[in-house]
Amino acid sequence: MKIIVVSDSHGREENLKRVIKMHRNADVFLHLGDGAPGFLSLCRTMGFAAFAVRGNCDFFSSHDSPLENQLLLNLDGIKIFMTHSHYYGGNHSSVEYAAFERGADIALFGHTHERYSSYIAPDDEGKRGALYVMNPGSIERPRDFLPPSYGIIDITKSGIMTNIVDVPGL
Repeated sequence: MKIIVVSDSHGREENLKRVIKMHRNADVFLHLGDGAPGFLSLCRTMGFAAFAVRGNCDFFSSHDSPLENQLLLNLDGIKIFMTHSHYYGGNHSSVEYAAFERGADIALFGHTHERYSSYIAPDDEGKRGALYVMNPGSIERPRDFLPPSYGIIDITKSGIMTNIVDVPGL
């Protein structure tokens, strides 16, 4: 399964369109807030499966697709916790804790406009499983002095692989 993860587009759609078209073979597209309503509309128009959470700048969402502050998706047995993270102060540790509480395998968050990726190994007692953590940065307005970016998650029989990549063609 191939999942494309974007965040913080803030109503700009040029990079979103470029990435979605480039990855039209992806199974699912995810948006981590701040520009989510436009992203969902774009994916719906293009016929792609998509999920999104509300960001602190997503003031309006339509009645037919209200946005939640966080989601726990189960995609082919892999639990993915999604949030914009402003409810967690933009703190990856707080997001990780929330993901562990929900039994997630992957934690995704936005809001900071800065790339972040980590892997937390399972504990030795078997009480907590592994957790992949990613903030793909901003697809439009990065704050980490790096180019606009997005995330790619590949889930195979061999395991989970997460990558953060630059938006091409900029």
